[in-house]
Amino acid sequence: MEIWDAYLADGTLAGRELVRGEPIPEGLYHLTCDILVRHTDGSYLLMQRDRAKPNYGGWYEASAGGSALKGEDRLTCARRELREETGIARGELTEIGRCIIRDTIYHQYLCLTDQDKTSVTLQPGETCGFRWLTEEAFAAFVNSGEMIPSQRERFREYLTAMGYLHKAP
Repeated sequence: MEIWDAYLADGTLAGRELVRGEPIPEGLYHLTCDILVRHTDGSYLLMQRDRAKPNYGGWYEASAGGSALKGEDRLTCARRELREETGIARGELTEIGRCIIRDTIYHQYLCLTDQDKTSVTLQPGETCGFRWLTEEAFAAFVNSGEMIPSQRERFREYLTAMGYLHKAP
């Protein structure tokens, strides 16, 4: 059983616990982190979602991420999720966005890393492959039908500011 802290819309702790899979009461939120990984050579990491995942199984996603566990702050969550899903334990994390969708507060980070690109590891049940894309190929991915639409929306501000997102999908 995965336990989360409950948050108010402004990001403060609500003093309650939430249980993954159970309904989240109106006015409460759980915290999730999305980490976009960019190598110092300018390429971006895509992780392939495990094919058995119910949503977008087998699709490549441009981030690692997940829910903050009880007692974790957003930076601790981001570092843990990044390490679990990619094996990347080295890199500078910069928060690049925040949004609320339904009952979830999303914090988006950019991880700039110089870690060996061949050292990426997979997390059984979560990821089944990976690939690195040049900036040009990443921009093409962002503007294609291959990017998970909800992920594009969460990263829209960053993708637009960087010149990667050229059109409204």
